[in-house]
Amino acid sequence: MTQSDDSQNGNGGGALPLDPFATDDDPRIGLNRVWFNLLRVQRSMTPRIVRALRRAGLEDPVWYEILVEIERAGPDGLAMHELEQRLFTPQYALSRQVGRMAEKGWIARSPRPGRGRGLILTLTGAGQGLHQSVWPTYEAVIREEIGGRLTTDEAYALARLLIRLYP
Repeated sequence: MTQSDDSQNGNGGGALPLDPFATDDDPRIGLNRVWFNLLRVQRSMTPRIVRALRRAGLEDPVWYEILVEIERAGPDGLAMHELEQRLFTPQYALSRQVGRMAEKGWIARSPRPGRGRGLILTLTGAGQGLHQSVWPTYEAVIREEIGGRLTTDEAYALARLLIRLYP
């Protein structure tokens, strides 16, 4: 049994039963429930978050993460391959986003010294501190999307569980 549809368990709009999965007859279904609910939650919230960030000047939510990681790296910058690892984003997708941010004048790309290919990413003057100016908008939309659904304790508990899923 692969059960991906949670609508039969109260996800269709009404109040959730105490245990919406009590009728699952195969315990392996629990992992499927996690996967499909992660996907659906992300898809349900992303459009509103993207709209809010676009109004703030960022074309994609990953732009915020890119800005933060490069700024955290300091004045020496961050190697592109390190950014890929930190954000769990494939090289081709990240290169496209970094290129767009460079076109806006927020990121500088320079060849990595030494053998092999690679880039070092640094923030330009226009890119420095940009994530801080966008944060109030990002935080507000996150609160709007999640704040009324989870208590602070539940949010931390969920975050701890999600961290365990990283490779």
